[in-house]
Amino acid sequence: MSSPQELNQEPKEEPKEEPKKEPKEEVKDEVKEEKKEEKKEEKKKEKTEEKNESWKDFFYNPRTGEFMGRTASSWGLILLFYLIFYGFLAGMFTLTMWVMLQTLDENVPRYQDRVANPGLVIRPHAAEISFNHSDLTNYNQYIKQLHDLLQNYNDSLQEQNDLCLVGEYTEQDDEPIKKVCQFKRSMLRQCSGLPDTSFGYAEGKPCIIIKMNRIIGLKPRGDPYINCTAKRDTPLQMQYFPSEGRLDKMFFPYYGKKAHPDYVQPVVAVQLLLTKEDYNIEQTIECKVEGTDLRNNDDRDRFMGRVTFRVKVLE
Repeated sequence: MSSPQELNQEPKEEPKEEPKKEPKEEVKDEVKEEKKEEKKEEKKKEKTEEKNESWKDFFYNPRTGEFMGRTASSWGLILLFYLIFYGFLAGMFTLTMWVMLQTLDENVPRYQDRVANPGLVIRPHAAEISFNHSDLTNYNQYIKQLHDLLQNYNDSLQEQNDLCLVGEYTEQDDEPIKKVCQFKRSMLRQCSGLPDTSFGYAEGKPCIIIKMNRIIGLKPRGDPYINCTAKRDTPLQMQYFPSEGRLDKMFFPYYGKKAHPDYVQPVVAVQLLLTKEDYNIEQTIECKVEGTDLRNNDDRDRFMGRVTFRVKVLE
């Protein structure tokens, strides 16, 4: 007889085995997957071919004969339009420039932005001239600038120019070729660099050359001359070349670079006759154009009709 435990225990169910697929069904599934992959690859190829064909058709479509989206007649019309359009613009620009140039004078600017009153400048070109007169290397740069400036004033060159009437304007409005009045370098005498190649710098008595800026058509009234003063309690001895610092009217008016290519403006040289008591002391010099209607007292422009510089000779 069986025991009560054995009677109470239920018989265990054995796990069911999954039905195995037959080999034929597995083959069919593999075939289906392969077909799906093939279809995907075909679609990719078709898309790639379509893209290539679309790019090729964009550059040239043999079916419609279009090049870059336009037929030959369309391209011809648009090129003709732009040719006419830009040709018209070029013609308008050329005509405008030609009309404007007809209103200009090749010798005198139509609109001058320069002031009617000239400024004064000095050579050597320095606001402060400081040197030791016993050392050539200290002032060599200054005398070089003076020699360079006076090259165009050499007597051999100026003798080729005309002798003009002293104290009279040299007006040449109706003459196509403007003559140039003589201004010889030798007129500056001790400050010409001819008898003394150091322009007085070796002796501690430096020469300063003052010139007036060129202004086309300027005819200063009166009898213009350069006057220099030292800003100190006692007057400083100076010597002018030409005498009295005259700017003769025969050098006016000036007709411009094209009409007056060989023109040389008049200059005035002033030699500072410094003594040993003046050495090692900074001297402030102001030079003005006087004796004329030209302005020399404009506070807004310290170079209009005047120039200020400093000189210090070391011992």
